[in-house]
Amino acid sequence: MHTQAVLDEFAQHLTDVFRLFGPITLRRMFAGYGVFRDGIMFGLVYEETLYLKVDAENIASFQDQGLRQFEYIRQGKVIGLSYYQAPEAVLEDVNEAALWARRSFEAALRANVSKAKAVRGRHRHTAET
Repeated sequence: MHTQAVLDEFAQHLTDVFRLFGPITLRRMFAGYGVFRDGIMFGLVYEETLYLKVDAENIASFQDQGLRQFEYIRQGKVIGLSYYQAPEAVLEDVNEAALWARRSFEAALRANVSKAKAVRGRHRHTAET
């Protein structure tokens, strides 16, 4: 178990790491942090590990490097989220950090568009019935 001070320090380090990508905000979430830009979550931090948002367009970059999916256990079942561990280079090179953050931010934007379309579709269906 990591102390809150260590987690806070790691999260603060990310602000510097992503400086070329743009201003980020960190919000406490459960046992970690959500990493946001412009109110859109594109990353999460759990136990000093950074995970970045993936979708069909960018997941291969993570899988090709053998990076792990973020998983947790709920009611005895393993739940995998659409976040994968960030490559080490992201934490060491601000240019790599900006590149990977941009790809994950774009994945988060695409996910938000898909959610909005699904909600509109449900509302339309409800109005028609």
